[in-house]
Amino acid sequence: MAATGTNPPGAGDERQAARWVQRMFEDVAPSYDFLNHLLSFNIDRSWRKRLLKRVAPILERPGAKVLDLCCGTGDVLLELQAASRNTVLGGDFCHPMLVTAQRKIAGRRLASAVFEGDALMLPLRDHSLDLIAIAFGFRNLTNYRTGLAELHRVLRPGGMIAILEFSHPRGWLMKAAYGSYSKFFLPLIGGLFSGSRAAYEYLPESIARFPQAEALEEMIAQAGFRETRFELLSEGIAALHIGRT
Repeated sequence: MAATGTNPPGAGDERQAARWVQRMFEDVAPSYDFLNHLLSFNIDRSWRKRLLKRVAPILERPGAKVLDLCCGTGDVLLELQAASRNTVLGGDFCHPMLVTAQRKIAGRRLASAVFEGDALMLPLRDHSLDLIAIAFGFRNLTNYRTGLAELHRVLRPGGMIAILEFSHPRGWLMKAAYGSYSKFFLPLIGGLFSGSRAAYEYLPESIARFPQAEALEEMIAQAGFRETRFELLSEGIAALHIGRT
């Protein structure tokens, strides 16, 4: 059975799990951007380019309403805004992350705007968006099915979700190499630079518990999305999921 949502250590229910994740991101916010690129060897940049390519038709559509959900410090938000004719919104529930995102937006004098809110209860009207992109944030939701239902609620007919998320490597060699990397290297280097080893122990554990790409695609379809599909990236280290309303 697919996991209902993230389950960090010591969390007894969804509320406690959400607060644990929120505190974790508050702790690592100052070093988040640096470690993202370091620990992924900058491969994450190519993954984000794939996402941008897939959502480009909506970004270029006049009047399209776009949201980068779980936007963190805003790297993907800035890329979406650069490719869009319209204002792109960013949403996250971690205030320090949003402060960094807002600083980047102001520094580039972009039209983007960010808001603080829960992905499971978005402060948005029904059928108000054309595109929701989530890059490496969906895995941290405390209930995946509730999250997908909420995404479906706020998207207009003909809208799209694009979920870029860590997945499960294919092939024994990649599995072995990635397993060793995530078990030993990630906590060591992540803890050293961020001061929070627990955050980088949580990362591989949350990936290991996350549904396989096929299972997540089924969940997306069950939430009411159509034309669902996924692409495996870097031999399955990540996957890009697409669905339409």
